[in-house]
Amino acid sequence: MFNYEAPENCLKGKKILVTGSAAGIGRAAAITYAKYGATVLLHGRKEKTLNPVYDEIVNAGYAEPAICPLDLEFAQPEHYEELAALVEQEFGTLDGLLNNASILGARSPIQSYDPSLWMKVMQVNVNGSFMMTQAMLPLMQHERPASIILTSSSVGRKGRAHWGAYAASKFATEGLMETLADELSGMSQVRVNSINPGATKTEMRAWAYPGENPNDNPSPFDIMNLYLYLMSDDSVGTTGQQLNAQ
Repeated sequence: MFNYEAPENCLKGKKILVTGSAAGIGRAAAITYAKYGATVLLHGRKEKTLNPVYDEIVNAGYAEPAICPLDLEFAQPEHYEELAALVEQEFGTLDGLLNNASILGARSPIQSYDPSLWMKVMQVNVNGSFMMTQAMLPLMQHERPASIILTSSSVGRKGRAHWGAYAASKFATEGLMETLADELSGMSQVRVNSINPGATKTEMRAWAYPGENPNDNPSPFDIMNLYLYLMSDDSVGTTGQQLNAQ
């Protein structure tokens, strides 16, 4: 695992938006960020899927989160702008954005890949991250350091057969990260990096590897050190990097 000991309350006072926070890595990140002092904005497709995470954070005695439902498959640029306006109205600024929401699509050869599914994967994994980042970036351009994390994969760094749209989307994610990091370097307090979570005990992993024993993989909470590091001020100066949680 990434070697980092997060100081208590290292995220105190920070406002962090986590996409795909209803389950899996997004849920673990949202709860962990709240545990370390952040006010978390919970994003998911539907409010009802976010309510259990909201309750878990509140019941633990952490700062009350906000719920921000938006279906990335169908959302258009104006919907992201509306969400950004709401965040600005309620919170003023934003200190962190974890673009975590993704879908797997099909494990099939490129030659037989369903074009409509390909476009759906790209819409959620690439266009969703782009439009969410573009909409929230003005709220992060303030005098304090801020952090954007994009979620990648090992197949977004080395393509492998039958990973289709998911692999292509993660290559695009890496390109988005590097391009934005270079644009902001030396001109902004916003740093931009990507994380490859590695094999983790999630529903997506179980679907991709049905013959694998899920208990052989760490839980999402076990890989949170890197997620904490990149959101904390300890990572100021780290930007444009492809990092591995494991």
